[in-house]
Amino acid sequence: MNFKRFFAVIKARNIEFFRDRSSLGWNLFFPVLMLAGLSFVFSGDGKAVYKVGVVKLESVQSSFIETRYVDFIDYEDESSATLRLEQHALDFVVDFTAKSYWVNQGSPNSYLVEKLFLGQHKDFKRLETHGKKIRYVDWVLPGILGMNMMFSCLFGVGYVIVRYRKNSVLKRLKATPLSAFEFVTAQLVSRIFIVMFMSSVVYIGCNFFFDFYMLGSYFDLFVIAVLGAISLISLGLLVASRSKSEELIGGLLNLTSWPMMLLSGVWFSLEGAPNAVKAFADILPLTHLVAGARKVITEGATLADISYHVMALLIMSTVCLALGSYLFSWNTER
Repeated sequence: MNFKRFFAVIKARNIEFFRDRSSLGWNLFFPVLMLAGLSFVFSGDGKAVYKVGVVKLESVQSSFIETRYVDFIDYEDESSATLRLEQHALDFVVDFTAKSYWVNQGSPNSYLVEKLFLGQHKDFKRLETHGKKIRYVDWVLPGILGMNMMFSCLFGVGYVIVRYRKNSVLKRLKATPLSAFEFVTAQLVSRIFIVMFMSSVVYIGCNFFFDFYMLGSYFDLFVIAVLGAISLISLGLLVASRSKSEELIGGLLNLTSWPMMLLSGVWFSLEGAPNAVKAFADILPLTHLVAGARKVITEGATLADISYHVMALLIMSTVCLALGSYLFSWNTER
């Protein structure tokens, strides 16, 4: 690794990006417009039914869980359920084994569901909790930023490398002492800087207007974002490692990005999805980025708590970067 050549490529790529004002503007304003639109559309409660968390629902035998227009969600323990109640994601939590239930003092829905519950069960212990409501815009924030990072990482790397290859820029670089590993790694570092810079500007700017919900550490959020960016960039480098046609790379990148956009929890939770869908989503890097960031933001999780997502991103990054460097082709000829 020659660091002089390495940093020269990073500098050249960064200058190229920031001089492209249309690309710079798109990366800045697209996530802002998405957040503003979703905040307006989902500004109300938008709830068609009540949501009740039940500890170990499968073992419960009660006529209450047959109540119409109420969604009953299974939880293994009351701690995770009560946290969702504090965030107004649930309206009521009940543990039939311990004969106790929880209500949120600041939620009108919680008050109404309690009245329904007491109509059938009167000998349960009443517990109270309270907390700040998580809006839909707070919940969807990690997905919006993660999706924007995904497009920037995949298309920002894939199209650039194919364009370089098609215009014989890579062929000229091959005549220099620059190695494939140095070039690929430089592209990775350059794109990480660009993606994290743009994402940080968007988050900080939007936070002044939306006052985003945040329970965890900003450092932990930054770390999981960097790991997610590395994994997505490595995937983009792998996809573009041998492609020579802009039409082909466009199709390959769309084939790569659309499953992640639909199945990585960007717009909706996969809690009730079939196991096969969950298993497929688990091999997508955006899934671990969004899930890890969402846990840090909405649940106050630490890096230790999301160690599964951290390890998954590290493994994916290592495999994709190694394969991308090995398969990388300088020329347009195969």
